[in-house]
Amino acid sequence: MDKSKIREVVEETVRRTAITDIHTHTFDPAMGGLLLWGIDELLTYHYLVAEVFRARPDMAYSDFMSMAKPAQADIIWDELFVKRSPVSEACRGVVTVLHSLGLDTGSRDLRAYRAYFSGQNVRDYVERVFETAGIRKVYMTNDPMDPAEGPLWEKGFDRDSRFLGVLRLDSALINWPEGAARLQRMGYRVDSSLSGSTIKELRRYLNEWCDKIDARYMAISMPPEFRYPDVESSLTTLMIKAVVPVARERNIPVAMMIGVRKLVNPELTLAGDSVGCADVATVEALARDFGDVRFMVTMLARENMHALCVAARKFKNMLPFGCWWFLNNPSLVREITAMRLELLGLSCIPQHSDSRVLDQLIYKWTHSRQIIGEVLGGKYADLARSGWVASRQEIERDVNLLFDGRSIE
Repeated sequence: MDKSKIREVVEETVRRTAITDIHTHTFDPAMGGLLLWGIDELLTYHYLVAEVFRARPDMAYSDFMSMAKPAQADIIWDELFVKRSPVSEACRGVVTVLHSLGLDTGSRDLRAYRAYFSGQNVRDYVERVFETAGIRKVYMTNDPMDPAEGPLWEKGFDRDSRFLGVLRLDSALINWPEGAARLQRMGYRVDSSLSGSTIKELRRYLNEWCDKIDARYMAISMPPEFRYPDVESSLTTLMIKAVVPVARERNIPVAMMIGVRKLVNPELTLAGDSVGCADVATVEALARDFGDVRFMVTMLARENMHALCVAARKFKNMLPFGCWWFLNNPSLVREITAMRLELLGLSCIPQHSDSRVLDQLIYKWTHSRQIIGEVLGGKYADLARSGWVASRQEIERDVNLLFDGRSIE
């Protein structure tokens, strides 16, 4: 290959390679109202809810939260898109979606955008989004304890094979024994203790629901204080006595997303979470002591990401993935992607979308593809200067390794 064209070939390959998005909060369209989509959902995404109060500090949290969603969207559109240019990543994302769908962003006409989305059939729209975003499959986040979601799984539905199941553990494990009460209501014979019988029943819950949703992995978001070993921690005990053994038996990964500090501002509800530094030694110890279990790990604090890369070099059963939540911003995605490639080569998952709204697949992958393509192109150019010129076929092979999700199958 002509060395001068390497960057161009890499970036073009990244743009056209179909992606398996390994962590989202989207849902199979057969699950009805759980699948969020459309302009009002985009505008009331919790990133923008938090941002609008920066523009309107005079507005009471409770007043805004009590409004109907279209009214909230009206305020966000007026404050963050009309009275100000939408330069934040969350705002730019909405613009990218509208533009990618062929809508006139120059009109600034929210009513026209609403008319477009109201005319869409959800299943046809899913096809449009997947095609526009270049998505092959997405992994959902499935919580059987959610009162809206659990009954759908119990009843059963015709599944779209592109929406893969993931068993979310937060409701069962975080803030124990709150999860015990939920498990009891579902018919599991647990109590507030961490006795052998409770652990046995929790394993039964995990296995039955992994079967029911065909879970490809189990996932949990954790506070920065999570530690292993810690004999006093109920969360740690539940993880090593219930979750890890089930993961081993089923040969599926455990995904740990570490560093979220919940509801530092409760008045913001879902937008009220913050970030804290976690302990990388904890995931090293887990990977060491349970070498036959695969751990997918991402952390919320930028300050943790270098140490996590170094840890992954030491443990073949540790897989760093994505730029989660507050790290999903272009400057940080660029830095983290370059660091991973330099330390881990191609043995990582560079990004996941974490999309809560279907349409976000478009902007989150449009933006991430551009950055990943530029960073990866630079690495192949560096390699060529060192005397190793990759072929087009080799580049295509490598990009597929990063994006096809095989590393967690």
